[in-house]
Amino acid sequence: MRTNFAGSGVALITPFLEDGSIDFDALENLVEFQIENGTNYLVVLGTTAEAATLSKQERKQVVDFIKEKNNKRLPIVVGLGGNNTQEVLNCIEETDFDGIDAILSVVPYYNKPTQEGMFRHFMAIEEKCPVDIILYNVPGRTGVNMTPATTLKLAHSSEKFVAIKEACGDLCQITQIMAGKPDAFQVLSGDDALALPMASLGAEGVISVLANALPGQISRLMQHSLTLEIAEAQNLHFRMFPLIDAMFTEGNPGGVKALMSQLGLIKNELRLPLVPVSEDHFNTIEKLVEKL
Repeated sequence: MRTNFAGSGVALITPFLEDGSIDFDALENLVEFQIENGTNYLVVLGTTAEAATLSKQERKQVVDFIKEKNNKRLPIVVGLGGNNTQEVLNCIEETDFDGIDAILSVVPYYNKPTQEGMFRHFMAIEEKCPVDIILYNVPGRTGVNMTPATTLKLAHSSEKFVAIKEACGDLCQITQIMAGKPDAFQVLSGDDALALPMASLGAEGVISVLANALPGQISRLMQHSLTLEIAEAQNLHFRMFPLIDAMFTEGNPGGVKALMSQLGLIKNELRLPLVPVSEDHFNTIEKLVEKL
């Protein structure tokens, strides 16, 4: 049965201790914090999780830990993608999908494949993957854009492609996807700042970074957006926008980790090559959240 990914999904961070190890106590608290504050599903091992700096063993530990603590209360989506198709297929074969509802699979990065290469890559994943697939288009990170034509070709090729996390930032491209997609295929914002504008076009949710720190606010924003309570949604959007903007000024997840440390949720620790935000920007974030 297809999982409904409408509403607010959170791109979970990975909290670290001062020695660089994973802070599993903070991670457990974060899972509970999300469940208690209206988040609809958990996205594990995405970009925001600093998955690129986690070892294979650590990635398995994080997924297993979150599955255990979540105890099937919320759907779980696991980031599982890459720029080596065969290696992605190998990872799928090695993964225990019990307790995992879908994977989030990014457009192959660095290699800059053609649209045909992207299509074949995802169809190879579709053949092997035992759960639903959320496509992830983020050209600012991958260096290449998956066109609406390719997205729609995939969406119409298999019901296993249930959604796309679209982070192209182009509302014209998003409009083309909305106009041509199958009815059951969901479009999700990959950008907190565009969650409301995309919802006005028919997008059904967001996979949010800021929800790590403010899950209740992001959940309410999406509830108002999806029930067409536009004035309420606009009010939340305009209030949060300066903070959303500040989250990404010095990179992600540096901004949200700074905010979460200010709220006492985690320690402000990242793994190289990422570093904490500057002292000036840390203070800017602190002032913005006080206003909010």
